[in-house]
Amino acid sequence: MALIVNLDVMMAKRKISLNDLSTKVDITIANLSVLKTGKAKAIRFSTLEAICEALDCQPGDILEYKKG
Repeated sequence: MALIVNLDVMMAKRKISLNDLSTKVDITIANLSVLKTGKAKAIRFSTLEAICEALDCQPGDILEYKKG
């Protein structure tokens, strides 16, 4: 099972920097960076909701599942 995090893709589409997203979502740049690189072990629904609101997207735009 592999979850792919496409946060960097959505950020590029919306032309928003890590610093700007960090401010809008009220999450540290370090934590956003961990999420963006796919190294996060978990994400809170409230964080996912805040990111989706800031980027005007759906959770499926950020997270992708690929088999094996």
